[in-house]
Amino acid sequence: MPPRRGEVWLFDLGMAAKTRPVLVVSVDYGDSDRAIVTVVPHTTDLRQSPFEIPIKVPFLRPGAFLVQGVSTYPKAWAIRKLGTLQPGQIQTITDQLAAWLGIQVKKNA
Repeated sequence: MPPRRGEVWLFDLGMAAKTRPVLVVSVDYGDSDRAIVTVVPHTTDLRQSPFEIPIKVPFLRPGAFLVQGVSTYPKAWAIRKLGTLQPGQIQTITDQLAAWLGIQVKKNA
């Protein structure tokens, strides 16, 4: 089962013995696409940045999703699913991700 948008997974981020919870923000890939996923890491080392989005869920330690750390990794680096965020929580994170990337998002009136 590949990681899906809105799910929080424990990922091997390629650093020496470093695994971290991440939120999957990319959409599902197809058969002809590369088996990669784009994620936003969760951190407990907070700096009070507007790009740290605190989301309280029972399956994570207190901390925040760091949209400045958005990265893409092979699906094979996914270790296990930890849980799923609610649509409003995902929207909060993706809105700040768009702000970090300088993408203007049109809001429905």
